[in-house]
Amino acid sequence: MATGENQPRPSRDRDGGGGREGRGGARNFRRTRPKACMFCVDKVQIIDYKDIGRLRMMVTDRGKIKSRGQTGTCASHQRKVAAAVKRARHMALLPFVAA
Repeated sequence: MATGENQPRPSRDRDGGGGREGRGGARNFRRTRPKACMFCVDKVQIIDYKDIGRLRMMVTDRGKIKSRGQTGTCASHQRKVAAAVKRARHMALLPFVAA
């Protein structure tokens, strides 16, 4: 064939192809209820960087800020938590990385 001609493409299976047999079947998982935001439940008005006990729950043992999916916080409180954790790190109340 000459270059530039339309060549037929190899067909793909519905499971995505890639040579992985046995992985395209039905996956059994249960949908869980989303966690309630602990700040909304406790009616916390201000997330303070000096409240280390509350912020420690939002940080992994490696020093990373946990995601909303792990903690269950709402979007507005997650943004405030991230800012408070960064301030606490800057003031040396929380570590940047695991020691």
